[in-house]
Amino acid sequence: MYSVAQLVEYTSSLFQQGFLDDQFNQLQLLQDESNPNFVVEVVTLFFEDAEKLLNQLEKEIGQENNIDFKRVDALVHQLKGSSSSIGAQRVQRVCIAFKNYCEEKNIEGCFKSLQDIKQEYTLVKTKFETLFKMEQQIFAAGGSAPR
Repeated sequence: MYSVAQLVEYTSSLFQQGFLDDQFNQLQLLQDESNPNFVVEVVTLFFEDAEKLLNQLEKEIGQENNIDFKRVDALVHQLKGSSSSIGAQRVQRVCIAFKNYCEEKNIEGCFKSLQDIKQEYTLVKTKFETLFKMEQQIFAAGGSAPR
């Protein structure tokens, strides 16, 4: 069973480690009694969208000798925007580096960036899942999460 103090400490650590930025706080402010699952729903949509984008990027980058850098850049731009909208700062940062490699048509940089994005995405997804599990247990016990 998690305490509110543990939730606050965990959330704070996500900001300190650069997983989240202030945009996540802004997202939380949009959640209220009329829409208590707003943040979980938005982040879940991000996960679904990101999975599709990562699969498309994998396919595009897999065309080693025939990479459409404009298409790759557009996909990365989309991922950057959606990660930015939920405050997933580390994913957003890797997307910026990836876009630079696309502009340079640097295939090795694009390969490396794709691996970096997949790693950061997996990490942030795990962090969000833990955060939501903590909140769920606190709510189930009759508590409320601090805002």
